[in-house]
Amino acid sequence: MTDQIHRLDGLTDAVSIRIDPWGIAHIRAENRDDLFFAQGWNAARDRLWQIDLARKRGLGLLAGDFGPGYLAQDRAARLLLYRGDMAAEWAAYAPDAEAICTAFAKGINCYVEGVHAGNLPLPPEFTLLGNRPALWQPSDVVRIRSHSLTRNATSELLRARVMALMGPQTGARLDLLRRNLEPFTIPEIPEGLDLHSLDARVLRDFLLGVSPVSFSPERLAAPLSDADLWTRPTSLGEIDRIAATEGSNNWVVSGARTASGRPILCLDPHRTHVLPSVRYITHLTMPGFDVIGAGEPMVPGISMGHNGHAAFGLTIHGHDQEDLYTYDLHPDDPDLYRHHDGWQRLTTLTETVPVKGHPDQRITLQFTRHGPLLHRSASHAFALRTVWSLPGTAPYMASLSVMRATTPPDYLAALRGWGCPSVNHIYGDAAGNTLWKPAGSAPIRKDWQGLLPVPGDGRFEWQGLHDPDSAPVELNPARGYIATANAINLPPDWDGPLPGHEWLDSSRHDFLNAALAGNDQVTLQDCAAMQLSLHSGIALGLVRLIQGPDIPAPVRALLDGFDGTLPADSPAAAFIEIWLSRHLGPAIARHEGASEAVLQLLQPYDPASLLRWMQARVDLPPDIIASLEAAWTDCAQLMGADPQAWAWGRIHRLTLRHPLHRLAPAEWSLPPIPRGGSSASPNYAGYDLQTLDVLMGPSVRMLIDVGGWDNSLFVNTPGQSGLPGDPHYHDLQPLWAGGEYAPLLYSDARIEAATRQRITLTAG
Repeated sequence: MTDQIHRLDGLTDAVSIRIDPWGIAHIRAENRDDLFFAQGWNAARDRLWQIDLARKRGLGLLAGDFGPGYLAQDRAARLLLYRGDMAAEWAAYAPDAEAICTAFAKGINCYVEGVHAGNLPLPPEFTLLGNRPALWQPSDVVRIRSHSLTRNATSELLRARVMALMGPQTGARLDLLRRNLEPFTIPEIPEGLDLHSLDARVLRDFLLGVSPVSFSPERLAAPLSDADLWTRPTSLGEIDRIAATEGSNNWVVSGARTASGRPILCLDPHRTHVLPSVRYITHLTMPGFDVIGAGEPMVPGISMGHNGHAAFGLTIHGHDQEDLYTYDLHPDDPDLYRHHDGWQRLTTLTETVPVKGHPDQRITLQFTRHGPLLHRSASHAFALRTVWSLPGTAPYMASLSVMRATTPPDYLAALRGWGCPSVNHIYGDAAGNTLWKPAGSAPIRKDWQGLLPVPGDGRFEWQGLHDPDSAPVELNPARGYIATANAINLPPDWDGPLPGHEWLDSSRHDFLNAALAGNDQVTLQDCAAMQLSLHSGIALGLVRLIQGPDIPAPVRALLDGFDGTLPADSPAAAFIEIWLSRHLGPAIARHEGASEAVLQLLQPYDPASLLRWMQARVDLPPDIIASLEAAWTDCAQLMGADPQAWAWGRIHRLTLRHPLHRLAPAEWSLPPIPRGGSSASPNYAGYDLQTLDVLMGPSVRMLIDVGGWDNSLFVNTPGQSGLPGDPHYHDLQPLWAGGEYAPLLYSDARIEAATRQRITLTAG
């Protein structure tokens, strides 16, 4: 065991940080401010480059470190910052939210100052790029919204473009192949909306503002004259796919249905895989407070885990929290836009952006009454209205209250302040209670759907937000379990507010609920098997439909005995996923009359919608049979002519690359891992249609034994540390990839026995 002692200005009493064999920091302090100071200091110890980059991206400060190639992204990011009242912002999360963020930022800054003084190591990324970490303000924690998960501005624009190209009726029908609507409704074109005015440029600045930071020699060397050329954001379809597929599984089981007699709560949030992990697991202890779990490294507290009384987890719930507005511009003054019977002037802000190697640059930001102006043509302007502009919508910040709740009433009260992202919250406590409650800021739209852009002339205003208490709630259901997986899960007789029409398909939700319904002696091992399941109800349903004599004989032979699972070594899994992801959707869309331009807009297609289309046919059309033959040829080109040598994991792999992989040593990135599963399996493995690379999946897995806390298990990926070369940089990836778990230690005795490194922070 190694020991370190650091004397730090800003602490009141000594703080202990014990690092266990899996890289979890167990932080013990004597008071709140010291505790969150130490959490900030420790986050910087493990993830300084990651959180420094995230701060600069979110605040629009990249160009100061990296040059003109990042100026356009800085401008886009600044359009999306929270600019409202800070008193209301802090009050939304917890009475002491500002104090906690102040202590957290002081802890980060203390570490940064130690780096600047040469007393602490500078992460190698800074050395490679030649920049330095910056100091934080407490407000930096909450003003950045652009890493949150909201929806559905990108979907509105895609739907509008499909309807413009194909006509309203045909376009709306075809668009259901991209995104199913539940409850079903027909998108209504608002009077005065010109669908043809909505091109891809409308959301370019939004996409750029939410895109990750990319690094290449060319971008880093871009001259100021080329600054506007570096405005290629993540594509519209990719952002829409991320919004639609970054889901999760979670469930909580009553002690009446577990082998131990104690509740079990499980979670595995699905996010885009990044290196280092988007999640960081921390244990925070002080008198009267003892919480362990996962959060984001640049946010204090945790958002999922347990506090020794209650466990809590979350999955995305389908709130529609965005709208795209269009405006008519005054013919003689492009800074005036029509609203009701008159004209309103755009609000214009001028800001200064530092640019490496150049004088500071002046940029102009403009806003309508609804939000940031994203694009302007000769006659129209386009702006985004999002809950991000409202106080209380910094992602996960309401966890500062949620993580301290120890009873169902306390928990429900804490959820009243939850703004973003909109989620299914589940809860289980040592008293035996289980609870489900969806939460998130939900705009009130009277007499319009939110499925298409709307004119910003005053006819389509939000009428405030729905009362959090108007959302459904379920406490101690008689069936003895609650499971959510991003599908529409409103009660069957629900007549309250409808949060939205866009949800993920129900295949994972149905699988989890069926597994729990059939087991009244649930164990942690059963729950691990559920998290690791590669079953796809979508794949199974499709295979059952392609067994007739018209199906090519080699296809029928390959799929004989297919049971719906998609293991990495399976030839059948490779074929069915290649057919489903690359060939079936375009074949159905062409059959329904889609043009080639529309085929691109519909990607990646909604698998459940494709399955429903197939199920509605008595006989399969010839073009669907042809799509099977095309998929067979595709597989042969990818994996060779012998189908017995095909394997899904040969072409469906996860490769974690460092953000600097074009510049950094190869060992900073990790070798590919063969993966089974798909976006329809509980062991989620969403992938790129062209490369088949796995993009999304469980960022962390937890199995929590409620009341038997030391029995709980976890795994993060690829590791707790963000420092290349650190022992915990990727030590958890073999466990994660192999379906194994590590102990989530909680009791002091177990932690002490397992401690591998001890860090003591004392007042300077």
